[in-house]
Amino acid sequence: MAEKVNDRTVFSLSEVTASIQKTLSDRYTTSFWVKAEMNKLNHYPQSGHCYPDLVEKADGKIIAEIRSNIWKDDFQRINDNFLNVLHEPLKNGINILFCAKVSYNPIYGLSLRILDIDPSYSLGELEKEKQQTIEKIRKEGIFNANKSLKLALVPKRIAIISVQTSKGYSDFRQVLDGNPWGYSFFLMLFPSLLQGENAVESIISQMIRIKKVKHHFDAVAIIRGGGGDVGLTCYNNYELSKEIALFPIPVITGIGHSTNETVAELIAFKNAITPTDLADFLIQKFHNFSVPLQKAQESIVDRFTALIKDEKLRILNAVRYFKKDVISFINQATWIVDRQISLLEKGSGWVISSNKLRLGSEKVIIFDKAGIFMRNENSSIAAIEKNIELMNPVNVLNRGYSITLINGKALKSVADLQEGAILKTILPDGDIISIAKTIHQTEQP
Repeated sequence: MAEKVNDRTVFSLSEVTASIQKTLSDRYTTSFWVKAEMNKLNHYPQSGHCYPDLVEKADGKIIAEIRSNIWKDDFQRINDNFLNVLHEPLKNGINILFCAKVSYNPIYGLSLRILDIDPSYSLGELEKEKQQTIEKIRKEGIFNANKSLKLALVPKRIAIISVQTSKGYSDFRQVLDGNPWGYSFFLMLFPSLLQGENAVESIISQMIRIKKVKHHFDAVAIIRGGGGDVGLTCYNNYELSKEIALFPIPVITGIGHSTNETVAELIAFKNAITPTDLADFLIQKFHNFSVPLQKAQESIVDRFTALIKDEKLRILNAVRYFKKDVISFINQATWIVDRQISLLEKGSGWVISSNKLRLGSEKVIIFDKAGIFMRNENSSIAAIEKNIELMNPVNVLNRGYSITLINGKALKSVADLQEGAILKTILPDGDIISIAKTIHQTEQP
């Protein structure tokens, strides 16, 4: 009960909260439908209850926010409905259309009690986001940017964005590694979240890493192993779609669903429905190169074999004709040689006889000239021998001369002599060893 304090009417807190509770109960007697973004689900598995944070945004800013709750039984029913319709559970960050009642508790405050959620509305909101992203990408003129890139003729170096434990990644690897033609691929995994509120940031982060080493790869493959449309919301995100569109090497996707394509798939260089189909696409690229190459090889071998056969036949014919011509030439040459030998035998007798007569007369002349030449040469030799004898050192010494040696060599000038040098003087009847004491040099005129 209110009381008076200094002429003021004062209420207790419980009286105020009870009044608010009664006013809201009287005003909001029925449930109503509301659309909002479920910022966080806040599900507590132990109790089974949820306490979602609901927001409304305008131009990226929150303009309204309220707490809500979904009791355990309601959550199980709503979540099962989402799984049946969207093949995905309730999750953070989706727009929802929900039926709720205003609830006020004196202790826990104001909230909305969610009674039901329409999954078809969430699906429609996803499509709306998708169309907005497509429109923005088209306005920027980059919708076909990645598609316009050129994929390697044989794309064997693939950077993979996926989860190592994903079944889609496992299927992709199994098809490539087990291809019966033995095609070899270089595959490198860049682990990333593939769905949920952190998926966009995680995928973009790995794409930035790959971009730094893009020269090592022919393409980037984004691999996800299936799921409903709600799980694909990140692939309609504008930032991720822009990163794919402007990526410097081809981006190929195998996200794994058969419903409408996401924006990421629409702008990627190549989109396959499943990771297995994507692996088949890469193998087919090898086929497109290998099969014509193999046929060309077979064609070259066939043509080369035929060419060798033709050339072998031509050479055999040439050898046959050559052998025939050689035999004919040898027979003709043999006849010519035999005839020349016969003529030579007849002509050689006459030549020999005539040359004998000519040689006889020339012999007499040669002997006469040789006698005169020998006498003249003998006289010249005698004169030379006389001069040599006169120049003999022994004969020179006998005429009163001597030879002086220094260091084994004849001394020709006092300029080659120094005082104290040991000299050897050769005379006709012996040698004299002396030491040069004084040297006198004759002045030249």
